[in-house]
Amino acid sequence: MKLLFRSLLQATLCSAPLVYPAQSQAHHSFAMYDLTLHKTFTGVLTRFIVGANHSDFIFDVVDDKGAPVKSADGKTLSWGVETGPAVAIARQGITVESFPIGTVFTVTLSPLRDGRNFGTLQDSGIILCGATMPAGGCTKETGKVYLERSKGAP
Repeated sequence: MKLLFRSLLQATLCSAPLVYPAQSQAHHSFAMYDLTLHKTFTGVLTRFIVGANHSDFIFDVVDDKGAPVKSADGKTLSWGVETGPAVAIARQGITVESFPIGTVFTVTLSPLRDGRNFGTLQDSGIILCGATMPAGGCTKETGKVYLERSKGAP
């Protein structure tokens, strides 16, 4: 009986990782981004996608006066940026209430290697400037900085 119990216990413990796999800290690598390249954009938020693994800001790029920037085909230039998980960024003040559609903000990102208009947030964070473009553009001096990390921070 003792041997049977021991065998069942060992089988249960050995199979537990198969039934309840450990969750990974990240769901993808950053290899798809060119982390050696940094692009800074000011934009108007068109969509805020809240997610458990990361949240995305989709925005139309604007110039320092707030006018839409056009792409080569004459359409408004749109970009997106990936940030951290919704819970983590909410703890730092970024929510759908604090960043409603139409919000003007500046962001520095590392773009995708494949050339699509999307990137991952860089250490300088996101500068929130509100519903209209401030005189002089959306900068640290005219807005509020969120998600800024010191160099080398995880």
